[in-house]
Amino acid sequence: MAEARTPTQIEADIVRRRQELAVTLDEIGVRLHPKTIMDDAKARAAAAVDRTAGRAYVAANRAVSDVRAQLVSEDGAPRLERIVPVALVGVVVVGLLTLRSRRRR
Repeated sequence: MAEARTPTQIEADIVRRRQELAVTLDEIGVRLHPKTIMDDAKARAAAAVDRTAGRAYVAANRAVSDVRAQLVSEDGAPRLERIVPVALVGVVVVGLLTLRSRRRR
């Protein structure tokens, strides 16, 4: 059976619970404050951008490594049989873009 509590114990319990409730209400107020909500949204957006930028960097790095592996041998020597056709295609594309831009003028 539970012991009977004194009025002093009951008052102390009420004071303690009021303090706990005040802390809880303060926390809710901070969480629901518009600035807090905006800061959280900004942090989530920045994290998403960081993840996307990181993935893009990894993908670009992988693509550059793949291209480099195609154009340079394992000992570091350029593979002219692959570089020359790529360079010619680049020159042709630049030439066509130049002609196109001159015709528009």
